[in-house]
Amino acid sequence: MADYSIRPALSEDSVLIQSMVRSARINPTGLDWHRFIVAVSPDGRVVGCGQIKPHSDGSRELASIVVEPDFRGQGIARLVIEQLLIMNPPPLYLMCRSRLGDFYTRFGFRPLTIEEMPVYFRRMTRLAKVFSIIARDGESLLVMKCD
Repeated sequence: MADYSIRPALSEDSVLIQSMVRSARINPTGLDWHRFIVAVSPDGRVVGCGQIKPHSDGSRELASIVVEPDFRGQGIARLVIEQLLIMNPPPLYLMCRSRLGDFYTRFGFRPLTIEEMPVYFRRMTRLAKVFSIIARDGESLLVMKCD
C-alpha cells in the first residue's frame, strides 16, 4: 500500500469533498468541511474523505466515506474510518447499503432494528422505504451502531 496520509480538511478541500460525495451518490446533506478528514496521496492529491456528522437528536454519524475510484482497494477507506473512530468516541451510527454491512462490522458496527435506532435514523429509514432510495438490486438501507 502506498504511503497515504490523513489530515483535517481545509477550506480549499470543500468543493472537492462535495464533488466526491455527489459522484459517489451518497447523502449530500451536511457537508461541512470543518468536520471532514481527508486521505492524501504521496503526491499531495486528496483521494478520500469522511466525517462525523452530528444530528439534532444528539446522535453522531460516521458519514460521507468516499475514495476516488482509481484509488479504491488500497485500504484508504479503512485509514479514514480508523482515524475517525480514534477521534470520536462511541456511540457512533452509520447508514449504508446493505451489501456494505460486513465491511463495517470489521470496525465494531452492528446492524440495528428500527426500535434500537435514534429518531434521526428511524426517520431516514422510513423515508428510504417510501421513496425506494436504495431499492436497487435487492439492496436495502442498513443502520448500524458502534458502542
